[in-house]
Amino acid sequence: MSFKNTIAAAAVSALSLCATSTASFAGSEIQPGITTGIPLGAFRPEGVYVLSMPNYGYIDSNPGVSLGALVPSWVVWYTPWTFLGGHVLFDVASPMVNINVHGVLNRGGFMNPLLDSAIKWDLGNGFFGGFHAGVYLPIEDDLTMVGLPRNFASFQGVAALSYLKDGWDVTGTFIFGTGQSGTMYSAPGSYAPDWINVDFTATKKFGKFEFGFVGYGSADLDAPVPGYAKQSQIAMGGLVGYDFGAMDIQLKLTRNVEETNYGGYDTRVWGTIVLPLWVAQPPSVVAAKY
Repeated sequence: MSFKNTIAAAAVSALSLCATSTASFAGSEIQPGITTGIPLGAFRPEGVYVLSMPNYGYIDSNPGVSLGALVPSWVVWYTPWTFLGGHVLFDVASPMVNINVHGVLNRGGFMNPLLDSAIKWDLGNGFFGGFHAGVYLPIEDDLTMVGLPRNFASFQGVAALSYLKDGWDVTGTFIFGTGQSGTMYSAPGSYAPDWINVDFTATKKFGKFEFGFVGYGSADLDAPVPGYAKQSQIAMGGLVGYDFGAMDIQLKLTRNVEETNYGGYDTRVWGTIVLPLWVAQPPSVVAAKY
C-alpha cells in the first residue's frame, strides 16, 4: 500500500470519507462504530439532547497513524409530533478530525455537516425500531489534501432495531450512504464509493452501571474510479457506562479483528456523553371536583 493509501486508510478509521489517489480510499461518511452503545431504534422523552462523542485510535501501519475524531455537539430534538404512529426527531452534527501520520503529517479540520430527521416506533414487548434520512453538506478545508472532507453533498439512510427490557440494550444499526463517481484524474474529496456500516450493541445495566459488548463492520460497495481497492473491516470490543442522573457516560475499547486494504489494525478508545439540555415537563394531572 502506498503512503497516500496509508493516510486514506487511517482517516476512515476515525471518521467518514477518505480519498487519496485513484488506488484506494474508504467510503463511510459516518464513522464506523460511532453508534455502538446507543439504542438508536428507541426514542427519548420530548426535549433537546446533546451528545459529545470523542474517540482516539492508532493504526499499526508503517508509518504508524494516530487518528482522533470528535463530534463536539450532536444536537437532537425529540419533537412532540408523531407521524404514522411514530415519534419524530431532528438532529444536526458537525464532526472534527485530526490525523497524524507519525513523522510525516499532522493535520485537522471539520468534516461534512449532517442534517438528519427520523421516525421511531414502540413495537411492543421491549422492541423499538426506526428510520433516519439525512444529507451531508459539501465542505472543503485543510483536510482536503488527504481526501477529507467531501466537496459534494451525499445521502445517508439508517435503519435501527432495539430491544430494551430488564436493563438490556440489544441494538443493531444498519447505515447506507451514497458516493460519487470520478475519473483517475479526479481531485481528492470529489469522489467516493457507496458504502454500508453495521453497528451492534449488547449491554446490561446493573443499577447505574452498564457493561457489555460492542462490534461494528464497514464495507465499500463499489469502485468509483479506476484502480480503486475496496476496503472493509470488522471490529469488536467492550463497553462500560454509568448513569450520573444529569448525564450518561459510556467508555468503549475496540480493535479490528479483520481488515482489507487499511494497511494495519486499528485500536480505538471511545467516549459517549449524553446531556439533556431541556426535557418537557409531563402534563400535570388535575383532579376533577364534584
